[in-house]
Amino acid sequence: MKTNQKFILSFVAPFMIFISSMGLIFRDNTKKIFYLPIGLMGIVIILERVISRQLDRKDILNKIKSYKKS
Repeated sequence: MKTNQKFILSFVAPFMIFISSMGLIFRDNTKKIFYLPIGLMGIVIILERVISRQLDRKDILNKIKSYKKS
């Protein structure tokens, strides 16, 4: 059950960006500003995942290197 939830939640950030871009394209000029926070949050979520994944990989590599030295 947990993997299904993670799989579904992985589509939330791209969907937020998609909704934001559709809102910015098709809405009136006065209401376009309301779609910017949705898109920005989607971008922040994706960047946070990328950065945390890179840091986790770097930590794992450092742990492997420290075990090889001992």
